[in-house]
Amino acid sequence: MNLVEAKKSLDKVIKKGRVHLYKPIQIAEILYRDRVYNDIELSNLNTYRTKSRQWRDIICLKFLGRTSTSSARYQDDLFNNNAVSPEALVVLGDENRKKAGVIEAYIYRKFIERYLQMTSGLQYCYEAGVENFELSTFFDLFWTTPGLRRSIDKVFEIVVYSLFQVLVEELDVSVRVSLNVEKIDVLKEFEDFTTKVLTIDSKNTSFTVPAKFHRVGVTNAADRGLDMWGNCGFAVQIKHLSLDERLAENIVSEITADRIIIVCKDSEEKIIVSILNQIGWKSKIQSIITMTNLEIWYEKALRGTFSQLIAKRLLAILTEEIKCEFPASNNTDFNDFITERMYNNIKDPFWE
Repeated sequence: MNLVEAKKSLDKVIKKGRVHLYKPIQIAEILYRDRVYNDIELSNLNTYRTKSRQWRDIICLKFLGRTSTSSARYQDDLFNNNAVSPEALVVLGDENRKKAGVIEAYIYRKFIERYLQMTSGLQYCYEAGVENFELSTFFDLFWTTPGLRRSIDKVFEIVVYSLFQVLVEELDVSVRVSLNVEKIDVLKEFEDFTTKVLTIDSKNTSFTVPAKFHRVGVTNAADRGLDMWGNCGFAVQIKHLSLDERLAENIVSEITADRIIIVCKDSEEKIIVSILNQIGWKSKIQSIITMTNLEIWYEKALRGTFSQLIAKRLLAILTEEIKCEFPASNNTDFNDFITERMYNNIKDPFWE
């Protein structure tokens, strides 16, 4: 394999990566380790396959506040022949050592570019404000930017969560947990359990809490499970990708709740209903919410009758969730990292 072919392998992984670029960062840290410590053999995968996840995680925790949650097998796909194989790493490593970390610098420059693109989405929220924010325009920033398109599912999830949460708060919805008084004897028998798990006892047999929605958190690229859950008994599956029978089965079979809400693109609604009917699972779905529904509700929240109560909080939650999901888009420490490793001094026409 020559350098041009090895670079194509690396660029393919970068292009396919989501905003967080876990796999390219792993390659960068393997090359850094090889160049600085010279304690691995790039031709021998066993010398860095597992350890390199730890090297990557140090960087990701520092600048992203999170690490990859993908399976070990999925993470090891990075070293397949159709990605960056050990053969390609040998070629890249030779180039990287000769030019003082040029490929490390190249990968982290791509990382910065990706996050600058993400910052444009965040900046739109600030600049548009409640008067001019349009949900369709916001999504277009991600759909039309190749580097961000892979992360549109997370953006979609954030949009849904922000709206659901602000409306539930404004409606002052509450959830009451109470005991059937006829079961008081059973409660007394298991009072240590009910106290610790249900927070009720024989003296306090009920309680009320504000209703809330929660995002499950970071999911890997292959995950199609639960995205949000509500303490009022709802499970929410958010999809922007096309649904087939296998993914439809994942939606229902992996979620034990019987009140599932699906959020999807308008074009997917009929397909989803058809597939769920075919496999006999439609009864588990409480409702299907489309992009049109979201646009109407965002318009009402931002500029409708009660916008004075809702609008600013909605955009505040939206921006905070973006910064939480993609923290490097708001991280100034990264420049110090680049300077410390002297990547900013590296210039090479082939790697520009």
